Amino acid sequence: MDTSCIVALVTVLFLVSAWSGLDKGIRVLSNLNMSIIAIIFLLLLAAGPTMYVLNLFTNTIGEYLQNLPRLSFRISPFDEENRQWVNDWTLFYWAWWISWAPFVGIFIARVSRGRTIREFVTAVLLVPTVIVFIWFSVFGGAAIALEHDGVAVISDFITEQMLFATFSNYGFGTLMSFLTLFALFVFLVTSADSATFVLGMLTSNGSNSPPNRLKLIWGVLLSATALVLLYSGGLQALQNTLIIAALPFSIIMLLMLIGLIIVLTKEGKQLTKEGKQTKKSKA
Repeated sequence: MDTSCIVALVTVLFLVSAWSGLDKGIRVLSNLNMSIIAIIFLLLLAAGPTMYVLNLFTNTIGEYLQNLPRLSFRISPFDEENRQWVNDWTLFYWAWWISWAPFVGIFIARVSRGRTIREFVTAVLLVPTVIVFIWFSVFGGAAIALEHDGVAVISDFITEQMLFATFSNYGFGTLMSFLTLFALFVFLVTSADSATFVLGMLTSNGSNSPPNRLKLIWGVLLSATALVLLYSGGLQALQNTLIIAALPFSIIMLLMLIGLIIVLTKEGKQLTKEGKQTKKSKA
């Protein structure tokens, strides 16, 4: 299928989803996607080297906790080969997530309205982090086990084929491959409709339910921008654009962090003051 056709199909679907609002289109697609991902995960865990994966999970958690401070500051200025890896992976993905921060942050804040900070940190930071640890242990461990046992050399495949090459060496491989393709497609739709919803909020004075007209305009503009970047330079153009966009957002994020600390400090003092007044009135 031609790239423009895929983009057009995704555009129609995410516009319909965004048009339906949070409680219908976006929520239904998100729940559907999580269900599909859970099925793929359980199939690979059952068909793959289960004990090897569990042992790998325990071992790598310990290594992660030991090396996190060092790797967080790793730039490799004296090793050109390592520096290239840091540029292509670490720094690029930092920029990638920073460029997504305005959309993801605002969207998560919108759907988390009414929750306490403790609930937010647990549900948005801690639980997903643990799930990611388990996820990488299962999928990465399944691929490493194939190479370790000499069954297949997964590293010889290009990046886009590695996951499917791993699936092909385990039971339910064909089913997992089809489910993965469908899940990736739904991921594109849910990411785009979330971005469209947030852009609608930002351009309607922070409205929690932006008008459909704005969501339609932003959806078309997002798709048009994606097509222009794809045809002008492919994935490299998209990556370069993300890195450029991340710079101003990184400064904004630092200012937001300072603002959050100030607001929480003031609120803490206010709650402490109110608590003392309450105790005095009871006394």
